[in-house]
Amino acid sequence: MSGAANAPEPLILIVDDEPQVRRFLTTGLATHGYRTLEAASGKDALRLATQYVPDVVLLDLGLPDLDGLEVTRALRQWTRIPIVVLSARGSERNKVEALDAGADDYLTKPFGFAELLARLRVALRHAARVEGATDGVDGPVECGGLRIDLAARRVTVDGEPVHLTPIEFKLLAVLARHVGKVVTQSQLLREVWGPDSAEQSHYLRVYMTHLRRKLEPRDGSRRRFRPEAGVGYRLECPESPDAG
Repeated sequence: MSGAANAPEPLILIVDDEPQVRRFLTTGLATHGYRTLEAASGKDALRLATQYVPDVVLLDLGLPDLDGLEVTRALRQWTRIPIVVLSARGSERNKVEALDAGADDYLTKPFGFAELLARLRVALRHAARVEGATDGVDGPVECGGLRIDLAARRVTVDGEPVHLTPIEFKLLAVLARHVGKVVTQSQLLREVWGPDSAEQSHYLRVYMTHLRRKLEPRDGSRRRFRPEAGVGYRLECPESPDAG
């Protein structure tokens, strides 16, 4: 799968305790342009989800430590990342329980790889629509030469595409959904890195520096990211109500 020229390829977190299943999925997804992370347990899955904030989670229910339903509920406490369950449990009750816990889709093992790819595309499209529609943002955000298309995951500066890492894009997306308003450090950390990141403010400083280097003029003639000392950050656009 190939995204926009400057959009990072989707990152898929594969959660399954069987090495051969993880290897099969990793190899197959790589041939279609996806990047992958692997977790063999529920605790590893939650740790990696917080650290890397993947675009989709492929989740087996039968894990050695936490049940997949517990993992789903834990993720839903802080993120809307699409969760596609891949499980040998095929009863209607299992499917209903997973969907009620917060999963977005459910595939019963064994499954066809083409169907899995189709489900992934649907999950990514749905996530893009939700992300782009949050907080009244209608269409791309324009900030004096900076254009952020949340739905297409595309960022340009003066018409030139800019490559952002997945975390850089997620951080920018949160600011863009609240354009012109101060977003607190705690909200940024929670939405990008998860509920246990409150003490990781150094992450935020590092990635805000990355965004400035990539998206602000090198001569310092225009600052798009305004820090509010001790509070948070604001994406400032000429047409935003709080810009000054």
